[in-house]
Amino acid sequence: MSRSLVIGPFNRIEGDLEVRLELSDGQVAAARVTAPLYRGFERILTGRPALDALVIAPRICGICSVAQSSAAARALGEAMDLVPPANGRAAADIILACENAADHLTHFYLFFMADFARQDYCGRPWHEEAARRYKAMAGEAAKAASAARVRFLHIMGILAGKWPHSLALQPGGITKSVDMGERMRLLAILAEFRRFLEERTFGDSLERIAALDGPKALEAWAAEKPPTAGDLRLFLDIAADLGLGRWGRGPARFLSFGGFGPADRPLFAGGLWQDGRPDVLDLGALREDLGHTWMDGDPLHPADGRTEPKTDKAEAYSWCKAPRIAGRTVEVGALARQMVAGHPLARGLVAASDGRGNIRDRVVARLLELAILVPAMERWVGLLGVDGAFCDTADMPRQAKGVGLVEAARGSLGHWLSVDGGRIGGYQIIAPTTWNFSPRDSAGNPGPLEEALVGAPVAPGQDQPLIVQHIVRSFDPCMSCTVH
Repeated sequence: MSRSLVIGPFNRIEGDLEVRLELSDGQVAAARVTAPLYRGFERILTGRPALDALVIAPRICGICSVAQSSAAARALGEAMDLVPPANGRAAADIILACENAADHLTHFYLFFMADFARQDYCGRPWHEEAARRYKAMAGEAAKAASAARVRFLHIMGILAGKWPHSLALQPGGITKSVDMGERMRLLAILAEFRRFLEERTFGDSLERIAALDGPKALEAWAAEKPPTAGDLRLFLDIAADLGLGRWGRGPARFLSFGGFGPADRPLFAGGLWQDGRPDVLDLGALREDLGHTWMDGDPLHPADGRTEPKTDKAEAYSWCKAPRIAGRTVEVGALARQMVAGHPLARGLVAASDGRGNIRDRVVARLLELAILVPAMERWVGLLGVDGAFCDTADMPRQAKGVGLVEAARGSLGHWLSVDGGRIGGYQIIAPTTWNFSPRDSAGNPGPLEEALVGAPVAPGQDQPLIVQHIVRSFDPCMSCTVH
């Protein structure tokens, strides 16, 4: 028996999303993912003074504002031939890592785990504990995480002045120098956040979590204590009971621009993972396909891209473009980042899942990244010099091009900029959710989420299947960033 099902709007995500499912024999046979809201920042930016990008681009989103600011600053910095001094780079890394870590925390405690507190799961052995911890607006762990997040984001106040939409990040570094007293305050904030993660999220040291070297090590670690000993253990218990490792398998290809730290020694290496092995990322092979997008034009590299809406395009069903590398889809996000960087836990989990990501693996990767980022931030604070520049300056050329590539919490973010007569001649943005939630391309190849939804079970009469919602939320969409 076949039927169609439309799910949307989704709660607890950033922006508007609609998912159309074709069901057959109790499972998803095909999916079409629609970004229904056109925002047009690429057109808003065009024609303005080049440095206006520092003010406008961060307002693409209020939840990953720093990532957009970082990408804009880097694109402008390349156009101006500016390289931030060591202090400026370290401070900018701390600011971006703070936002990414806060996003990981928010996703886990407020966006994702709340689903397991639903009455649909009443009767499961873990449900009562999950409801006590994660129920929306009332769960004990959700409240504690919200309070920890507020205190952690004080880092933004010290280094960026405010969050979101700070102007501290500049093409040549950051506008704020850091004195010895502020370094001590930063370390105190990080120590408090570390304590929250070690006592509540993991029930163990961050270093031990970061050192887990494969699925067996993760299983052995989880078995050391009962499932109630930390939120990661409880999630793993829920995931095993519901089989979350079986569902949401995307393309067996992962992309990361890499980042954090000096270019020759990044915390996370960039590149591709495809055909079961690491590969060099050739951005020259990147094209934004428009076959099923309400846009006019040919598939182009974003450096040459255009944003020309075409609302009467019969075959289109989304405002989201379809970025492809050599015609192939890629998944981005924390799991992709750790796959490309070579973390053995991420690679082991994916290898055990036929080389493809799934619901469980994406969530584990985000928590793993929390355990990596916080100690790294502690090291970077230690590198901040009381003496030495935090920002260099230069004049904006009349003609120039620049690219800003960063890793936001949800994955790879790129800004492509051209300057003509000191003004923005062209601006193109590919956000993480543009990669993951893209529609079909001209050849009919589904986007990563569309592929991941195929095979998901849907019981007769279900109109809001939870497993579909778990798959969608495992990618943590930010639809506000997706369409410009």
